[in-house]
Amino acid sequence: MRDVTETIVGFARTVRAAGGPADAERVQAMLRALDHLDVLDPADVYWAGRLTLCADPGDLDRYDRCFAAYFSGRTVRPGPRVPPPVVRRHVVVPSMRTPEGAQERPTDVDLATASGVEVLRRRDVARLSAAERAEVNRLIALLEATAEPRRTRRFHPAPSGRLDPARTVREVLRRGGEISLLRHRTHRTRPRRVVLLIDVSGSMSPYADSLLRFAHAVARAGGRAGGRGAEIFSAGTRLTRLTRELRQRDADTAMAAASAAIPDWSGGTRLGEELKEFLDRFGQRGTARGAVVVIASDGWERGDAELLGTQMARLHRLAHRVVWANPHKARPGYEPLTAGMAAALPHVDDFTSGHSLGALEELARLIGGPDARRTR
Repeated sequence: MRDVTETIVGFARTVRAAGGPADAERVQAMLRALDHLDVLDPADVYWAGRLTLCADPGDLDRYDRCFAAYFSGRTVRPGPRVPPPVVRRHVVVPSMRTPEGAQERPTDVDLATASGVEVLRRRDVARLSAAERAEVNRLIALLEATAEPRRTRRFHPAPSGRLDPARTVREVLRRGGEISLLRHRTHRTRPRRVVLLIDVSGSMSPYADSLLRFAHAVARAGGRAGGRGAEIFSAGTRLTRLTRELRQRDADTAMAAASAAIPDWSGGTRLGEELKEFLDRFGQRGTARGAVVVIASDGWERGDAELLGTQMARLHRLAHRVVWANPHKARPGYEPLTAGMAAALPHVDDFTSGHSLGALEELARLIGGPDARRTR
């Protein structure tokens, strides 16, 4: 039962990372449902989760994709809200809508595979095999890293809030001059802009691919949420804008385009100069104003650390929030003693790691708003 609990908790984390409402109460409800079902029956597991981890019809497609990716290691395209067959070697998970006798009852499901995915969440991406890295890349593509909402100047109709004089007057005229209904309005909200600066120097090369895939997931999530999307840059010996390349739909195609566009892959690090160039060319003109800025770097600055500190202070004044992801932070005994990190940390709101799938999920939650922030 302990293995089953760990497996279901890991699956719920995957659903929650993809944007589903898989909170603790829903996970407990799923476990209570499985007490009365056969945990080795994939159909029972599927429907126990679908009836407890989904809150509205909009969650069903997301749940199907997460179930297929978590228990079979493949991604399912969004389609009709009928549970798709999930294939794992010779094991088939049939739809509950299949007529009786049309398919044989599945014998078992490889729960060890699901437990292996939970183990991968904590594994350093620099130490993964090729197969494990491919699995982590698929799970990164499922992340829903939507930025926290901000209030805009525009209004839209609402049942309560500020009085809307124009709509109220039109309603009065429509009713022949009788004041019987007041119309209200409130400010629209939209996701904040997210800006990501990914260090692609030699010291960050084991993590650069995963971080760029995370940036691709952020760009896709921002576009689906109706925001301005994400602005993505690579930083090394020069600054390269990768927004156009990473807005492509397919992750592998986007990564190939980004790799071709980066001229200084695995080179040196001049983060202070690149940050100054970003602020001069893009940030000061509006890209960083009110945005959530994520810098993914280990802080090994070969240039002037004082320049980096000056530009970080300038960035902190422009941005809504600054998040720094350092993959080395997860190592036992790590202390930010390098000159670059020491100069940057006073101007950072959230200091986290980005070394694993679980760390990238935490980074996605930090992008999502102040409720998910951790004390530095």
